[in-house]
Amino acid sequence: MERRKFLFRSVQASALLLISGSVFGSALPMFNPIKKKKVYFHYLLFWLRKDLSEPEIKEFENFFEGLKKLPYQKNLRYGKPANSSPRAVLDNTFTYNASMEFDTLEELEAYGQLPEHLALVKKYKPFFEKMMVHDTVYN
Repeated sequence: MERRKFLFRSVQASALLLISGSVFGSALPMFNPIKKKKVYFHYLLFWLRKDLSEPEIKEFENFFEGLKKLPYQKNLRYGKPANSSPRAVLDNTFTYNASMEFDTLEELEAYGQLPEHLALVKKYKPFFEKMMVHDTVYN
């Protein structure tokens, strides 16, 4: 019987701590020292030349594989447009897109100046006729 009371009181105390912690942690940010970290996203769109052969198009993917090896960037992903249903706001005219994350704006900008990055851009620039870049910060 004593053991049952002890367990019941332990569960009650744990529930009270859990509730009070979440209430105070979210309602009173001054007591919650955890700050959300900004994340910088670098998003690229490429329109490859129409006269490229299939092997050349496949070779272009090595551009992204080379970028993956460079410092600062994280989570580089690349792909082709999805076969989404056409709608007025959809632009899937690009050939490839890529996205990656950076911890700081300084790292994003340093990445763009890396000699290895510049060499990859120079090597693969003849493959595309147009490129767009979108940089975004999330809080």
